[in-house]
Amino acid sequence: MNLSKQLGVSAQRYHEKPAYIFNDRPTSYAEFDSAVTKFASGLNQLGVSRGDHVALLLGNSPHFLISLYGALRLGATVIPINPIYTPDEIGYIINNGDVKAVIALDLLIPLLEKMEQQIAMVEHVIACETPKGAQAALDVTSLSIYPKLKSFTRLLEQPSPSFKEDTDVQEDDIAVILYTSGTTGKPKGAMLTHKNLYSNAKDTAEYLAMNEDDRIITTLPMFHVFCLTVALNAPLMSGATMIIMPQFSPAEVFEIAKKHRATVFAGVPTMYNFLLQYPEGEPEDLNSFRLCISGGASMPVALLNHFEQKFNVRISEGYGLSEASPVTCFNPLDRPRKPGSIGTSINNVENKIVNPLGVEVSVGEVGELIVRGPNVMKGYYKMPEDTEHTLIDGWLYTGDLARMDDEGYFYIVDRKKDMIIVGGYNVYPREVEEVLYNHTGIVEAAVVGVPDPDLGEAVHCYIVKKDLTLTEEDILEYCQDHLAKYKIPSNIFFLEELPKNTTGKILRRALKKQIGV
Repeated sequence: MNLSKQLGVSAQRYHEKPAYIFNDRPTSYAEFDSAVTKFASGLNQLGVSRGDHVALLLGNSPHFLISLYGALRLGATVIPINPIYTPDEIGYIINNGDVKAVIALDLLIPLLEKMEQQIAMVEHVIACETPKGAQAALDVTSLSIYPKLKSFTRLLEQPSPSFKEDTDVQEDDIAVILYTSGTTGKPKGAMLTHKNLYSNAKDTAEYLAMNEDDRIITTLPMFHVFCLTVALNAPLMSGATMIIMPQFSPAEVFEIAKKHRATVFAGVPTMYNFLLQYPEGEPEDLNSFRLCISGGASMPVALLNHFEQKFNVRISEGYGLSEASPVTCFNPLDRPRKPGSIGTSINNVENKIVNPLGVEVSVGEVGELIVRGPNVMKGYYKMPEDTEHTLIDGWLYTGDLARMDDEGYFYIVDRKKDMIIVGGYNVYPREVEEVLYNHTGIVEAAVVGVPDPDLGEAVHCYIVKKDLTLTEEDILEYCQDHLAKYKIPSNIFFLEELPKNTTGKILRRALKKQIGV
């Protein structure tokens, strides 16, 4: 079984039920499944076949859903790309990923035109029509890329009557290549098989008790693995309805939740902070929620508690990474939720904490989190050495420091590379950030380590404050009451906002860049 076949099963079972709602227009499972087959047929007529690589430069929209499942139905490999990446970033992924066809918003055609020489190997550029794009009155016939240009709408309108789904697609075939953010160099393409994605969607859906009565707000970026599994594949597998938001907006989340009686919301901690700080957000707006899901970054306990107290809804924090499709842990629904914990291993996935020699450590001891299961990637595309360093004896080494309690709940301590060593003592940025988030005058905080001639490294912190009268002295005095001396920040910087990526995750590396580290 794979995601494309499962969609066919869902279409038979839930026929007229909405698979998704976009701009208040519902599309049934039957309509969606039919569009997927038509698009797969259109790609096939262009010469795209099983094993070919298709890149998606799309935001949250039906275009993304149909393109993704259409390519998978054909047996092609999908490479989702953040549409706001720079030309260099997009060009690197297209070239490194050996892309044959690009499916992009029509607004991005001028960008791709400028990159025409850089992406010469691309045979087809399929433009997805948007109202704003149509109004741009771009004379595409004058573009050098014009011979490669195709219309998404026309591909859907002209399916081949003889097209049949490729039934030879194997579970170990590569379904999606997800390029990591490249924090330690060039992005690496994690190869996820049909088995990886199907198993993780199925196990996540079961663990979170997703069902046909659920209505999930899908506002996380679809090109990101968190959304791909938790707010897209798992709901479709369960017969649920996605309420698609093109981009995150606190006002629209409250409006959509109330209008459509949404039952599930998935977001990163920053989104929850924005919802909490939104002055017009009322608890009754979210009273249809049965569950909120948090991932993508560790959620400060103070934020979790304040959100739950205000809106009377449970947040289940989990953990995942691109290389694991991505989910490995979630706080269970049938047992106590532990604030600060990423929960327990989901069905069919093993998590373990080991020392530098790969030996499992004792309960409560900090070590590296490693993962094993049907969700773990095949490897990095064209990077055998990186694959060898990350996949060892069937285990995926995550690079995250964690500990496990005596009830099997895991706690992320920090990234190995983010740990700060001050005079020989380990300082984990998250523990300092947790203290800062408990201060009533602070909205957001981030902590990084910087070189120090005397102590090796020093703690620097960046703060967005709610109380404008708050001073550096106030923060230091507060930290002295709550942190050991070596953990107290040596420098405090106040910013209007913290740098974040497109999913809302705070970028510590961007903060380091500001000070030349």
